[in-house]
Amino acid sequence: MSGTIVYEKTDGIARLTLNRPAVLNALNLEMRDELWDALRAFRDDPDARVLVLRGAGKAFSAGADISDFGTAPSLAEARRARRERDVWDLLLHLPKPTIAAVHGYALGAGCEMSLLCDLRIAADDASFGLPEVSLGYIPSAGGTQTLPRTISPGVAMQMILSGDPISAEEAYRLRLVHRVVPRDELDAAADGWARTLAERDPRALAYALEAVVRGLDLSLADGLALEAALGNRLRAEGAA
Repeated sequence: MSGTIVYEKTDGIARLTLNRPAVLNALNLEMRDELWDALRAFRDDPDARVLVLRGAGKAFSAGADISDFGTAPSLAEARRARRERDVWDLLLHLPKPTIAAVHGYALGAGCEMSLLCDLRIAADDASFGLPEVSLGYIPSAGGTQTLPRTISPGVAMQMILSGDPISAEEAYRLRLVHRVVPRDELDAAADGWARTLAERDPRALAYALEAVVRGLDLSLADGLALEAALGNRLRAEGAA
């Protein structure tokens, strides 16, 4: 694809690069549409096993492009489009592993995109934050739900209400990211993770992802039942 993103695939690894470097990869309506198409292409491609999400230029993504605010034909039309093309729900529920490779700013929707990925690796120059409240609105790409499910709810509340960003080192201490590496090692480190995952049984990965993501909304008893059902299904498919 061309335009606001670049989508490439080699050896089972898909790489989706946010490509508006002049505006720190701020998300506009065009990028949302292209993300929708690329994520569906990844989901439906049996040869694409792992997705690495990254940003071109100096940042992962500085968040929503505020110059787009109010440009939809109507509020109702904007809401209808978001319901019919829920990019964030699509990213969260992909049946294949996703890795966010974050450098520079990951603010607002940029931070939220990384939280919707399964694994997060950060360059040592990365910073994460949800500044929406300081701008008069609230996180709208899942941040109020994903952040307190990833780090301590109290710390998540502080980040959301203050809007203050945190460094890569602090993000690692809080377990918001899984690993921090020097900036010039970020792509290689993310690709290394991706290659390891691409060698795993894709069915096992899909069922493990489903068990974790769906299980977060269940009681422990129901989550254990889901895990057992998925495990039995996987074993039955392996024996077939």
